[in-house]
Amino acid sequence: MSMALNQQYDAIGKGFVQQYYTLFDDPAQRPNLANMYNAVTSFMTFEGVQLQGAVKIMDKLNSLAFQKIGRLITSVDSQPMFDGGVLINVLGRLQCDDDPPHPYMQTFVLKPLGDSFFVQHDIFRLGIHDVA
Repeated sequence: MSMALNQQYDAIGKGFVQQYYTLFDDPAQRPNLANMYNAVTSFMTFEGVQLQGAVKIMDKLNSLAFQKIGRLITSVDSQPMFDGGVLINVLGRLQCDDDPPHPYMQTFVLKPLGDSFFVQHDIFRLGIHDVA
């Protein structure tokens, strides 16, 4: 196995996060996120619900009802992976419509695809700790 660590991992992580949330946070542009996921091999876990493939992932994202998103990014921590991929962990705060703001974490694994990357893994979780 060749060790193809991408030395640009930090810039790739920060650039990806900016691009991803620019699309996500605009309801008119959100459908364009489909281009970032693979039809078969992408996984998303959204608040504990696991989805596989771009179609199911986009069905979930397009079903989100909020129109206005306020987002603060606290940190973007990235690591290079030995297959040329990049692991990204985002810590931030999210406010949807008129709801109170909540902390959240989102983790991405980007895999190389030609000159670009696709999202193979995506885990999103709000930081809400009050257990019923």
